[in-house]
Amino acid sequence: MAWGIGMLEVAGLNTYYGYSHILHGVSLKVPRGQVVALLGRNGVGKTTLVHTIVSFAKPTTGKILLNGQDITGHPTHEIVRRGIALVPQGRRVFRSLTVTENLTIPLRCSLGEESTIEPWKIETVFETFPTLRARREQRAGNLSGGEQQMLAMGRALVRGPQVLLLDEPSEGLAPMIVEEISKVIGQLAMIGMSVLLVEQNFRMALNLANNIFVMSRGQIVHESSPESLDNNEEIKSRYLGM
Repeated sequence: MAWGIGMLEVAGLNTYYGYSHILHGVSLKVPRGQVVALLGRNGVGKTTLVHTIVSFAKPTTGKILLNGQDITGHPTHEIVRRGIALVPQGRRVFRSLTVTENLTIPLRCSLGEESTIEPWKIETVFETFPTLRARREQRAGNLSGGEQQMLAMGRALVRGPQVLLLDEPSEGLAPMIVEEISKVIGQLAMIGMSVLLVEQNFRMALNLANNIFVMSRGQIVHESSPESLDNNEEIKSRYLGM
């Protein structure tokens, strides 16, 4: 598998929903082959940030750069074509379609496109998540929560992204499944993928991340290594409720 540079950078992003100012000058970097975790309480703007990166929401000021190229405000399909994929909170799989059909849709949508990335084969997704191979003809709505999360990740990976955005991937999952998904995230970083991990599971984030950002009220209020954050009782108490 050939990977691009995979550097994602956001600089000075301000995003509004209507009259509500959600992101206040947010800046962070996700280097190639690293997991960067974004932590914070519910409602502080984490999901708005990933939605702004993929152009579900439009920033009023600031820039989003992929491999040094400005992609701010570009159409979502173009951002995906350039190599950014989102696994949304809540999975949002197509419940009436089979596992294989869910994985095939992104490939069908890309037919005829010129792309800077090389798509995965569906078999590669099954190698990454063997559980899905055994469920390949089952409807997604009949899968467990953990299997649906694997499918949501597989659907994003089939496009062969350089940058993977994960919004609360451990939400509602049993510890054994969280461990399995964590292992896959680590493997993706090892082969050169860049991962922005939005997560409430503090220990999962600490175990996976190379660098951690903490957000509060739409701003980045702390950046450090996982080890430093783990030892910073003031930041954990003030911004993470620990």
